[in-house]
Amino acid sequence: MRPGGPADAVFGMVPAAVASPGTVTEAAELLRAAAGHGFAILPRGAGTKLTWGTPPDRCDLIVETTQLDRVIEHAAGDLVVRVQAGLTMVRLAAELATAGQQLALDVPAGTSGGTVGGVVATGAAGPRRLRYGAPRDLLIGITVVLADGTVASAGGKVVKNVAGYDIGKLFAGSHGTLGLITEATFRLHPLPEAAAYVTVPCAAAAGALEAVRAAIDSQLAPSAAEIDRPAPGLPVSVCLLFEGTTDGITERVTRMREILGEGARAGEAPPAWWGRSVAAAGATALRIAFAPGALPSVLDAVDETAATLSPGILRPAIRGSAGAGVLEAGLTAQTPPDVAASFVAAVRRRLSAPPGWGDLPGGSVAVVHAPAEILGRVDVFGPLTAAELMWAVKNQFDPAHLMSPGRFAGGI
Repeated sequence: MRPGGPADAVFGMVPAAVASPGTVTEAAELLRAAAGHGFAILPRGAGTKLTWGTPPDRCDLIVETTQLDRVIEHAAGDLVVRVQAGLTMVRLAAELATAGQQLALDVPAGTSGGTVGGVVATGAAGPRRLRYGAPRDLLIGITVVLADGTVASAGGKVVKNVAGYDIGKLFAGSHGTLGLITEATFRLHPLPEAAAYVTVPCAAAAGALEAVRAAIDSQLAPSAAEIDRPAPGLPVSVCLLFEGTTDGITERVTRMREILGEGARAGEAPPAWWGRSVAAAGATALRIAFAPGALPSVLDAVDETAATLSPGILRPAIRGSAGAGVLEAGLTAQTPPDVAASFVAAVRRRLSAPPGWGDLPGGSVAVVHAPAEILGRVDVFGPLTAAELMWAVKNQFDPAHLMSPGRFAGGI
C-alpha cells in the first residue's frame, strides 16, 4: 500500500491510498478492512479504461490488481484457461499461443489490451465479437471479492456459489460497481491457421449494409464485419475478416469477392483503422448499439443531427462492428463542450424509439470517453429501462455503496 498521488487521479479525484494485493486472501482482508472505515473503493488494472463510465462520487482507495497476474491453470485439452484478473491480455495471448490457442477477444494494436479483469468489468470487445461474442459470452467462471471481504465464485472451478445469481454475467460490464474481480475462467478457441481481409468501398450507408448482409448471409462465416466512415459525405469502407485453414481461406475469399463484385480487394493485413477507436486522445467517442439492419438509419441520424446543430463544424467519424450492431461515433477534441453535449442528447433522442416505429432502430447511445467538461454536461449511459432491478442487485452485492460509487448508469 502507498499514498495516492496525481498520477492515480480518477477524473481529478486523488485517492488517499493505492493498494496492490498479491492473493485473493489479501484482497479479501483489504476490502474487509476498508469497509470497516467506510472507504469508497475503485478497482484498477492497467488503467486503460478508467475514463470509461461516469466520474465516481468518491474515491478513497484504489485497489490495483497488477500483482494478481498469473495463469492459474491452462487445460489445453479442454480449451479452458483460469487466470488472475491482473494479467494483461497481451501476456495471456502470448502464453496461449504456445499451445495454438486463443482467448478470442481482440487486443487493440500497440496496446497491452488492458487486464483480464478490466476487459470483463467493462465488457470490452473488438471486431471479432461478430463470431465469438463479448467477454460475458466466453466467461465460464469467475471469482470476486465483495465490498465486505466475502469471496464468491461461480461457474468453472467453483469454490462457493451465491444462490440465485449468475455472477459472471452480472460482473461482466458492471464497471467495478459490484465487487473486485480477482480470477476468471474462459472458454478458448484454436488459433486459426490463416486469416485474410476483404475490403470494399461503398458510396453510401445503404451499400455498406448490403455488403455486410451479403457477407453474413453467405455461409462464408466471416469472423468480423467492420466499417469505417471518416466524415459525413465520404464513402463507407467495409472490411470483412475470414479465419481458418489456408486452403479454406483462399476459397472463401474468392467467393466473397465474387459476391461483392468489382471493387472488392483481398489481403493478409487489415486496414490501418482496424480495431482502433474512432476518437483520438482528448476527443469524445459515443458507442451506439442498434439492430444491425438499421445501419443506414443510424448513420443518417448521426449526420443529420450534426448538420442541424453545427453545419460544417460537427463532422462525426463512424467506425465499428456493423455486423454485430455496435459502432463508435467520434467528435474531435476541438468540439465545444455545449455542442458535444447537445449532439449526444439529440442522437440519443433520434435513436431511442422502439424497434419497428418508422425507420428508427431502437438503439442505445453511451459516451465511452470524453473530456471532463463534456462528461459534466451529459448523461453518459442514457436512460435506464430496468433501474429498479439494477439498484436491487447493487444493494444485494454492495449495500453500503462502497464499490465504485456513481460509476455506472443511473448513479449506481
